[in-house]
Amino acid sequence: MQLTIGANTSIPNDQLELHLQVRQRTGQNATVDVSAYALTEATQKVRGDQDMIFYGQMRHASGAIELQQIDAQNSRFLLKLPQVDTLLGKIAFTATLEQAGQTFNSIDSIELKLLHQGQIIAQAQLDGQGRTEAALILGECYRRNGTWKFRLIGQGFNGGLKPLAEHFGVVIADAPAPAQSVPIAAPISKPSTPPPVAAPAAPNAPKMSLSKVSLTKNNRQVSLEKTGAGFGEIRINLNWNKGGAAPAAAKTGFFAKLMPAAKGVDLDLGCLYELQDGERSIVQALGNMFGEFNRAPYIQLSGDDRTGSVSDGEWMRINGQQWSQIKRVIIYAFIYEGAPNWAATDAVVTIHVPNQAPIEIALTEGDSGKSLCGVVLLEDRGGAIRVSRGVQYFSSQKPLDEHYGWGLRWSKGSKD
Repeated sequence: MQLTIGANTSIPNDQLELHLQVRQRTGQNATVDVSAYALTEATQKVRGDQDMIFYGQMRHASGAIELQQIDAQNSRFLLKLPQVDTLLGKIAFTATLEQAGQTFNSIDSIELKLLHQGQIIAQAQLDGQGRTEAALILGECYRRNGTWKFRLIGQGFNGGLKPLAEHFGVVIADAPAPAQSVPIAAPISKPSTPPPVAAPAAPNAPKMSLSKVSLTKNNRQVSLEKTGAGFGEIRINLNWNKGGAAPAAAKTGFFAKLMPAAKGVDLDLGCLYELQDGERSIVQALGNMFGEFNRAPYIQLSGDDRTGSVSDGEWMRINGQQWSQIKRVIIYAFIYEGAPNWAATDAVVTIHVPNQAPIEIALTEGDSGKSLCGVVLLEDRGGAIRVSRGVQYFSSQKPLDEHYGWGLRWSKGSKD
């Protein structure tokens, strides 16, 4: 069914997928963030920040709503409607522009497709032309007389993600001061007697941070301080353009020969690690060295996506509760299949640490002659995690090892 703004349709009380595709306007490169808000039937507001699903919290605690970022232009929400709390009567889906000053006039359109068991049951297109807002309420799933429906909204909203989240009742924390680079050689002095700490005033409501950290050439390093609860589960995601969807304008001729790699490319996520007791080794799919989460090395690769069917890429987990056992980890991405053409992959590594802003590292300076990228180095610094951007390219794991001084012995391996 093709929906127009304001139209609604009944949907099954089952598992659904809402696919969103941003079509860029020629000459524009707008970054669109999508979010969902689980709203109570009584107040039409969230109960707390746990009911906001966005790039910093991609899964609702109930498992009923999950956001998956497929690539820069495509994302989807996985919905398990039978698991939605009975107090919640609506799920609102929104889109906001990341860059200040941009409006939705800078994109061509957003396409929505609602799927059940792989079949499209509703679809729509929201045009960007002429829009002056930086946020859109796209649509909503809502309960009515015991059944679920989906309505296309298409309503513009002044302001970006922060005012939109506040509109739905989320209490937003003030943006933190910019992270400072940590001098490598500078000693950390500790007072012999720590000063007394005044008990903080109880907040009226928990505050959600919407900040996102991007490590670039000019902002290469951040430090993550350990909280009282520890670091928890540190999740590292590698996502890239798998070439599954046709590009808006296919390249032909000479430039097509230079950039053919997006089709069928298989990227792998891996790491070299060194523990505090001196143990050094590797976690990767090659050789089936997937690691362990609850025992040494406290790092585990979550399977291996060889088919491209896992739309949110590859994941690695680090047991942050055992961070004191880890000395350093270098995360790398490796083109296992396909021509080594990094520029065509649009690859991004994102580090998710509980209660901290997501850290993004884009593999932007691609070296088309080398198949491995040393992306980011995690180091223990007195219990804190120093995160340093690498984005350096190598022919294989062995020269990466030599560059960072790991000293492992290498032989050819296979994922089979």
